[in-house]
Amino acid sequence: MRYLSTRGPAAVQSLSGPTFSEILLAGLAPDGGLYLPENYPRIGMDELDAWRPLSYAELAFQVLCRFIDDIPADDLAELLTRTYTAEVYCNGRDPARAAEITPLHWLERPDATRGEGGLAILELSNGPTLAFKDMAMQLLGQLFEYTLAKRGENLNILGATSGDTGSSAEYAMRGRAGLRVFMLSPHQRMSAFQRAQMYSLPDNNIHNIAVRGMFDDAQDIVKAVSNDHAFKARYRIGAVNSINWARVAAQVVYYFKGYLAATGGVNGHSDRPVAFAVPSGNFGNICAGHIARMMGLPIGRLVLATNENDVLDEFFRTGVYRPRAAAETFATSSPSMDISKASNFERFVFDLVGRNPDVVRELWARIDAGGAFDLSGTPYLARLPAFGFASGASSHADRLATIRKTYDQYGLIVDTHTADALKVATELRSVDMPMVVLETALPVKFEETIIEALGRRPERPLALQGIEDLPQRVEVMDVDVAAVKRYIERHAG
Repeated sequence: MRYLSTRGPAAVQSLSGPTFSEILLAGLAPDGGLYLPENYPRIGMDELDAWRPLSYAELAFQVLCRFIDDIPADDLAELLTRTYTAEVYCNGRDPARAAEITPLHWLERPDATRGEGGLAILELSNGPTLAFKDMAMQLLGQLFEYTLAKRGENLNILGATSGDTGSSAEYAMRGRAGLRVFMLSPHQRMSAFQRAQMYSLPDNNIHNIAVRGMFDDAQDIVKAVSNDHAFKARYRIGAVNSINWARVAAQVVYYFKGYLAATGGVNGHSDRPVAFAVPSGNFGNICAGHIARMMGLPIGRLVLATNENDVLDEFFRTGVYRPRAAAETFATSSPSMDISKASNFERFVFDLVGRNPDVVRELWARIDAGGAFDLSGTPYLARLPAFGFASGASSHADRLATIRKTYDQYGLIVDTHTADALKVATELRSVDMPMVVLETALPVKFEETIIEALGRRPERPLALQGIEDLPQRVEVMDVDVAAVKRYIERHAG
């Protein structure tokens, strides 16, 4: 499998592109685009049914070996076996279910006699930082360490986080040979728990930078540094944000796992569609669902849920993609989605416009200049229904109401982002297919809003009791690319 950039140039897209290991370490393409495979491997229904008895690590191998052919199969299988263990993915959950890694929790089981498709939550927050980002990031740590050891190289990871990516990356990379992490976050824009998870890590290879701005400002700095090719080469800069294809590829796996669980587990049959509802900020999580669907997984509908920052919902309703300025980006009670410019959206648009990098370059020239684009008068928008997307938005009042309703009806406390997805999923669910909501995080990460909604504190794992009281290490600076570069120069290996 070779890879190409969403921005071309078109004349060389058909030539042999870089391998998986090369783009793993590179992150962003040299032309500023994002990497995608030359084609999406197709999975047949008989093959999918044969995967039903597999463990999560075994299923991950079957999916990811289609995208990774420059790591020996035995080595890849070993990396996956070391990553997806009950010991790693049992945090805050029943140990008896830990071996499932991503258990499916039915809120309402399908009932054909009553014409009910069912409603379920796919638990993705069993990892060490209690967020779905652990599902991919734990593997990314293994892949980085393995590849760097083979090459005898070091890497300085530069990333941006709106809340969960940072802690997941730092917990996955802490203490690993050959790796340093420089993580940018928006100053005072994350929950106290999220800040404590990141800033309290004492490891010498972890560096936190809080910028006085929004997530989009932090993400723009990461892209600017990555696009300075001389600096990137000199300091061996890599990426862990979902601009890195390995992150998205790893997330594809749990769509297959969720589908198999929702359609009968080991004894099921793969011919029924399933809908997935996904809280979306940077579009990476739902982009993985789009890729799973392109691979042939019978996803009947991909339901995208936003919070008050509804740029993506606006696009899927109108065809207009209009990122907001920092002053127009709301600080909300689902802060990991307080994003205006969704990096991974470029990957989907690349497929939407027929994988034409010339079109993508023209569209993103407008975005990079602070503008917008409108596909409503183009033939591209007519293709949109074929990709199965639907969308909706949620507000703070909606989150509180959904958290209360979910607890009252099902005895389950959900975090604020999962509540956004549940709200939209409930509005858009249909009787002809199950609706699976992708869990984002455990509610303890957003304790203040849970208390507001329910008048009680959510439970937290013993290992994370009092984490807010630990000493914290963070460098606060203005939104300044040069200042971030100087910090990397002083601390890079």
